[in-house]
Amino acid sequence: MAIVGGLDIHRRQITYDWIDADSGETCRGQLSPAARVELRAWLARFTGQQADFAVGATTGRRFVAEELGRAGFRAHLAEPADTRALRGPKRRAKTDRTDARHLRELLRAGTLPESWMPPAHIADARTQVRLRRALVGERTGWYQRIHAILFHHGLPDRSGLLTADGRAWLARVELPPVARQAVDLALRMIDQLEVELDLLDTQLARIARGQPGCQALQRRYGVGWLTAVAIWAEFGDVRRFANSRQAVRFTGLDVTIRSPTASAPAATSPARAPRCCAGHCTRRPCAPRALAPPTTPTTSRSNSGWAASAPRCRWPASSPARPTTPYASSATRRWSLPNSQPPPELATIARTWAPPSLMGVARL
Repeated sequence: MAIVGGLDIHRRQITYDWIDADSGETCRGQLSPAARVELRAWLARFTGQQADFAVGATTGRRFVAEELGRAGFRAHLAEPADTRALRGPKRRAKTDRTDARHLRELLRAGTLPESWMPPAHIADARTQVRLRRALVGERTGWYQRIHAILFHHGLPDRSGLLTADGRAWLARVELPPVARQAVDLALRMIDQLEVELDLLDTQLARIARGQPGCQALQRRYGVGWLTAVAIWAEFGDVRRFANSRQAVRFTGLDVTIRSPTASAPAATSPARAPRCCAGHCTRRPCAPRALAPPTTPTTSRSNSGWAASAPRCRWPASSPARPTTPYASSATRRWSLPNSQPPPELATIARTWAPPSLMGVARL
């Protein structure tokens, strides 16, 4: 790599810091405004050279990566959390220059934690799926506003207000002029949102019919065409996942079961510890709180003083005992994720995530 640099992207400017690996020359500065034309003109100075730039995974990274690729350079998308962790303890004020230099130093040392950068067609599909989610949320908000107005004026609760019967009932009820204006406006906004949602659904359905990965996902029980498109767009190239556990963690749905008996000594095992609730409580047993030595003669009630300050259990001690299973082993057996290979559907997506023009490159 002849040129190694870091780009810290913001809405008003792009801070850069690059070094010539051959001569040791360094340069830093800012590009303002942060626009495609200015970035293209700045990259022209590196024409004919090999250059690699680390880009922060933030809003605006797409046009920066596109311009770097257009100029023949390579863009490295930095993973935000791991990149921040590699900075170490904070010793001085954090600035845009220090961020750009940090990206450049990590890239040059080969320790930059990188994120997968989706191609254009995957990024467009993600945008359409998330746009549809935003429109559905906005439509739900207007529908809830109608219910709130009706309840505010003492009208009975009624479902199906968007059906023909529901709209006829809304037209007949007596409302103050301002409330009537708000209800009519909400209905018009919902109708307009329905038109936009129909257009988006048509485009997403076309993607579901044309992508073999989406068709493979629809063969799973409960996965329709819309869910298949959302999974395909958000996962992208699944070849970067070694097993199903990594795929689940990528979605943010990782369920980790930590057994309380894994690190507890044998004396405090839940199976051997005395229980106050006939075996129903799942609270980890702990030693009683240390009390100060009494200054007055103790009574029969003072012996249970530590128990009175402990959290109260849901089931009293007089509850009838039930046959129970050791919750640690049953919870682990029920919820733990197998460290296995991805299902065949994910392998199909790995072979078909790319468009026809890229199928030769994307095959396993």
